[in-house]
Amino acid sequence: MTTVLTPTGGAPAAPDPDPTVKTLSAAGRVRKGMTNPVASAIAILVGIVWTIPTIGLLVQSFRGKHGQDTKGWWTFSDLTFSNYKHVLSGNGNILKNLINSIVIVVPAALIPIAVAALAAYALVWIDFPGRDWIYVGIFALQVVPLQVAVVPLLRFVVKGAHLGSLTIFPSTGLAGTVGAIWLAHACFALPLAIFLMHNFMSEIPRDLMEAARIDGASHGQIFRQIMLPLVRPALAAFGIFQFLWVWNDLFVGIVMSGGTPGIAPITVAISNLQNSTSGAGGELLPAAAFVSIVIPLGVFIALQRYFVRGLLAGSVKG
Repeated sequence: MTTVLTPTGGAPAAPDPDPTVKTLSAAGRVRKGMTNPVASAIAILVGIVWTIPTIGLLVQSFRGKHGQDTKGWWTFSDLTFSNYKHVLSGNGNILKNLINSIVIVVPAALIPIAVAALAAYALVWIDFPGRDWIYVGIFALQVVPLQVAVVPLLRFVVKGAHLGSLTIFPSTGLAGTVGAIWLAHACFALPLAIFLMHNFMSEIPRDLMEAARIDGASHGQIFRQIMLPLVRPALAAFGIFQFLWVWNDLFVGIVMSGGTPGIAPITVAISNLQNSTSGAGGELLPAAAFVSIVIPLGVFIALQRYFVRGLLAGSVKG
């Protein structure tokens, strides 16, 4: 017979848990649920269904106009390389626009990452008046639609800011240059970037920062030597998102380029092909689309492990 001692004035003491019984954390339960055969089969099915349109587009990119108009892509007939020849070296050459997109997307992804990392560090680890209100204001800017803000931003770039006859901010001189596109993409990306970096940095233990301060490290040293290595997955994850958003953007590229054809990104060139579908050029759309896919696909594959780590970091505990 086992006797359970009861503390004075309290309920019976609970027996020690059985050490042979394993308890799963929230992350463990999610992982176990997503690795069963049913979940794997559903994931494979969704992947196949999602890939079918891409396969159809790939087949159509190797077919001439007659084959595209008269037969379904699943027949795999009338295959030719003429579309890619025209897209890469013929009348529909988009290589220059492809280079323009690279010139636009790299700074447009790096600028908001650098500014957001510095701003998030200041908002999390530097105590100054109004810090919380500034963060709330930055968070609220996420609800401003891009389509509403891009035209005022273009006017600001072209004319500057004026209050009556008083010039508050002069014209930047960036109108019709890639600098205007960099500025637009960086401005629209900063609210979300700062929000994500702020949440990630706030999960870092305060003891680590206090130990560095006791050792005499300045904020610049802490940011470079401690913070940046720790937030690298988050930086890479947002960098991939920003890269894809800028690469696939059409609206900002059209508006901020100021009608200058020499700086138009690849999306504008593909849009021009779309506008010519009634005549020659419509059959080049699938080939042009696949040419535009190559670089972002390579970037995603190269940074995939950082992307997954950045998405999962700080999402679950235990």
